[in-house]
Amino acid sequence: MTLFPYSDIIFRSIAVYFFMTIALRIFGKKELSQLNTADIILILLISNSVQNAMVGPDTSLWGGLVAALVLFVINFTIKKLTKKYKIFGELFLDKPEVLIHNGKLDFKALSKLDISNEELKEAMREHGVEHFTEVKLCMLEIDGTISIITEDKKNLKQSHYKRKHNHKNFRK
Repeated sequence: MTLFPYSDIIFRSIAVYFFMTIALRIFGKKELSQLNTADIILILLISNSVQNAMVGPDTSLWGGLVAALVLFVINFTIKKLTKKYKIFGELFLDKPEVLIHNGKLDFKALSKLDISNEELKEAMREHGVEHFTEVKLCMLEIDGTISIITEDKKNLKQSHYKRKHNHKNFRK
């Protein structure tokens, strides 16, 4: 018997939290921008598979509550640390990526982020933009949306496009 009966659950929950955080960082923010049926099924299956990894043989109410509490505390702590210390923000938070700047496409960023020409054009059409040259700034935001800022003669307008699916590599 351990000193604290739930220390094993606490350790397991922390390990699963950090594993899931790293996995989501590796697979990228664009997958989270809009969930489809397969994504929801994946999330449900992952949650079911890691449940046992967190609580181990303790399937009691208290074991589940301790695991949930640990996850909430870790999440709260990480959010506070990312706001207070830049290093934690760099570790846990994605950064927005510039896709188009003053009408010029960043092919390296588009390729790295796996955003296709068709997807970029779709985002532009959704907001009434015909040509890349009309775009002052286009960004892939940290939440997976594509923001497009254009400057017309009278005013500046900004719009967001929610990514619907993952396309193949960007082709010039």
